[in-house]
Amino acid sequence: GKKLGFTFNHRNLHNISLGQGQEVVAEQALDLAAKEGHWVILQNIHLVAKWLSCLEKKLEQLSEGSHRDFRVFISAEPVPCPERHIIPQGILENSIKITSEAPTGMHANLHKALDNFSQDTLEMCSQEKEFRSILFALCYFHAVVAERRKFGAQGWNHPYPFSTGDLTISVNVLYNYLEASSKVPYDDLLYLVGEIMYGGHITDDWDRRLCRTYLEEFIKPEMLEGELCLAPGFPLPGSMDYNGYHQYIDDALPPESPYLYGLHPNAEIGFLTQHSERLLRTVLELQPRDSSTAQGALGTQEEMVQALLEEMLEKLTDEFNMAELVAKVEERTPYTVVALQECERMNVLTAEIRRSLAELELGLKGELTMTSDMETLHNSIFLDTVPESWVRRSYPSTASLGSWFADLLARISELEAWTRDFSLPSTLWLGGFFNPQSMLTAVMQTAAQKNKWPLDKMTLQCDVTKKSREDFASAPREGAYIHGLFMEGARWDVQAGTITDARLKELTPAMPVLFIKAVPDDKQDPRGLYLCPLYKTRQRGPTYVWTFNLKTKENPSKWVLAGVALLLQV
Repeated sequence: GKKLGFTFNHRNLHNISLGQGQEVVAEQALDLAAKEGHWVILQNIHLVAKWLSCLEKKLEQLSEGSHRDFRVFISAEPVPCPERHIIPQGILENSIKITSEAPTGMHANLHKALDNFSQDTLEMCSQEKEFRSILFALCYFHAVVAERRKFGAQGWNHPYPFSTGDLTISVNVLYNYLEASSKVPYDDLLYLVGEIMYGGHITDDWDRRLCRTYLEEFIKPEMLEGELCLAPGFPLPGSMDYNGYHQYIDDALPPESPYLYGLHPNAEIGFLTQHSERLLRTVLELQPRDSSTAQGALGTQEEMVQALLEEMLEKLTDEFNMAELVAKVEERTPYTVVALQECERMNVLTAEIRRSLAELELGLKGELTMTSDMETLHNSIFLDTVPESWVRRSYPSTASLGSWFADLLARISELEAWTRDFSLPSTLWLGGFFNPQSMLTAVMQTAAQKNKWPLDKMTLQCDVTKKSREDFASAPREGAYIHGLFMEGARWDVQAGTITDARLKELTPAMPVLFIKAVPDDKQDPRGLYLCPLYKTRQRGPTYVWTFNLKTKENPSKWVLAGVALLLQV
């Protein structure tokens, strides 16, 4: 305090955690502190949003005539989006702002993980070699799972709040187990750390598999024999002192790259591209709405929207006549049921598109009063984003409006071709369905009815062909051919018939046609297979569709760590 020109001791401190009616206490503390020259710490002000305007006025009153040593410190949790920013501008303008951000990069995260311990920690266990090796492996594991979040959905399907508490408790569990047993109980440690300490945060089954696979790769008997690499070029160190481990990180850890997480370098290209797109989207949204565009361009925003609106209305086809389609069906097979359901959902979407566009067209002509919904639609078309009212009736998609509308027309065309005579197409565009699960379930239902198999004792067998869509003239006698899938995190080697490493800068290579057929559970041989999740979009998570078993010559754990998945859209 003396260096800053004032004196301070602990009796002059008022530390108040807001919430649960503490606002009155805070105001009384502020009045006393301003008079006596005390410090006031107000924690968690994000919990008392309604009181913040009163706090702003109180601080403005106390800014004049208060003791020279009077100080106020305010803390708040970060918010997920700008709309949740609640701290008044007056408080922000008159304060010195400090943010505490987590370290970035594996180097900083690994040092920070190790900082939770000391030389005394390393010496406290009777099985010193085993304890030190596993502790360092846990530190690397913690750094990996915390920093992997930056890779978005390819890192984790959902971001999780892993904390240093998870790491320190895991090390305490490790100490207790080693003290109680002469052998390292690997299975017990993997379960407690992977399913409880860290797994307690995880809500997604695929993320749980990833967490478990990391631990299985980092904590195993080979680690005590000097044969374990935590990452390419980064062996697990032998027994060292505390400072030696920090020095080892500085000397031996390779430069920051996706390889340190088990990911392909394309993962970094992908997340940097998405960050750039977000930035450019924000810049676009900030530009003036009423200004003219560059010389010789389309003109004002209204003219651009009008042109796009007319183009979409012109290209949008008529709705499906459901009565005619139902009358045309000779036998209601599982496949025809899927086709009819898809047509019904498409009608709901196209009806909303036509209604909202026609309404906006009248509004732009001055024949209708512009409503907030029409303004929102207008802005969406100008910014090339899919309007919210369409999204609610649509399918998951990350595409811009132009690409999304072209995709919509392609989906309608596929349905029109299928419903001419309801015969199964030679190959199915699985990504063109509102509900692709229904199509895959129909394959199983058809096989169950034909072979008298119980549906709950069946699974889908996936064989990747060496052909493209054009090479098929008719549907198979059983099952279905599907096309339009992409692989992220790796690629399919057509000649070898297995998953292999992706080529640099090929983020989502297309897959050949897949042959899907239903078989009894006991006929599926799990050896040499990678259980690959199929998602609708690169957002993954809630867009999960199915699990396909793909052949691999390498250990499936490699593809788990690489975040390999199949996608229906890119």
